[in-house]
Amino acid sequence: MSSIIELEDISKTYGNNIVLKQINLKIQEGEVFSLLGPNGAGKTTLLRIMASIEKPSSGIIRFRSAKVDEGNINQVRLNTTMIFQKTALFSTSVYKNIAYGLKLRGCSRRETDEKIKEVMKTVRLEGYENRPAKKLSGGEQQRVALARALALDADVLLLDEPMANIDPKNVSIIEDVLSRVNKEKKTTMVIATHNMFQAETLAQRAALMLEGKIVKVGAPQEIFTWPSKLLANYVKLENVFSGFSKVTKEGTSLVDVGDGLQIEAAFEKAGNVTVFVRPEDILLSSNPIVSSARNSFEGRIIQISDLGPIVKLKVKAGKNFIVQITKRSFNEMQLNVEAKVFIAFKASSVHAV
Repeated sequence: MSSIIELEDISKTYGNNIVLKQINLKIQEGEVFSLLGPNGAGKTTLLRIMASIEKPSSGIIRFRSAKVDEGNINQVRLNTTMIFQKTALFSTSVYKNIAYGLKLRGCSRRETDEKIKEVMKTVRLEGYENRPAKKLSGGEQQRVALARALALDADVLLLDEPMANIDPKNVSIIEDVLSRVNKEKKTTMVIATHNMFQAETLAQRAALMLEGKIVKVGAPQEIFTWPSKLLANYVKLENVFSGFSKVTKEGTSLVDVGDGLQIEAAFEKAGNVTVFVRPEDILLSSNPIVSSARNSFEGRIIQISDLGPIVKLKVKAGKNFIVQITKRSFNEMQLNVEAKVFIAFKASSVHAV
């Protein structure tokens, strides 16, 4: 697979502020790549440099092996399009928002109509063409921004936190659209996100960025299980437990984390280990859970945090577990503090730090 974008010793400064420090990176043609890191890591600046919206303070950018300079920068801009975190839509109809970029590229009315019909179907907003764009929900506006970008048929799609602060339904739709467009059209995508689990879902490869540097590049799962204090501090992991691990005959590990609790993990490690389980990987029920999950515990709710469309619960089950469920599930189960609940999670959902 050949590289479509190559960054060589890219640095960026604003006055005395060093934002990027000697970034070396190759984006492969047709892949979904994630720039992963906390706010302020330099992800957005790096995307803007890839899009040729900003110039680096030093270093070389290559697009399909050709060095990007004044002679070809406009062509590179035509081959890349960027979706920003804060959706910027015009105060007009959805149709006109999408048509604007096509008009600049000289598309006829017929071509524009056909393309808009196609992309509206892709982002599942058929029939929204004449609606005022700014009166749509935040998630729907982001889907319009995605449709506007897809209509341009760029070779590279750059997305800056495309699913930040939108509801789970729209997150699911956007994730599905991105995955499908990449598979069907082989569009190269670079997605900046602070959400490690999103990167794991969408990307074939990822780069972990911290303080303007790339500290690790690899498959998301490889980064996710990378034993690093830097990583653990960045993702602010929940459900972190330390204990002594013994390898079982089945090739799993039993980790004694104290308080009479043993957690089974789908890896083979003996000795002292630290593990974590993502809140969204834990099943919760008011009744005993019938499941193939190797880890199943009874507990009680000791804290409830309402986060809008989702609810986080702290469950005392020997140890304290943070569990994430939808608001709908929370209401249907009529949960409250001190309620008895059952939790379960697979051995494969237990990761080592």
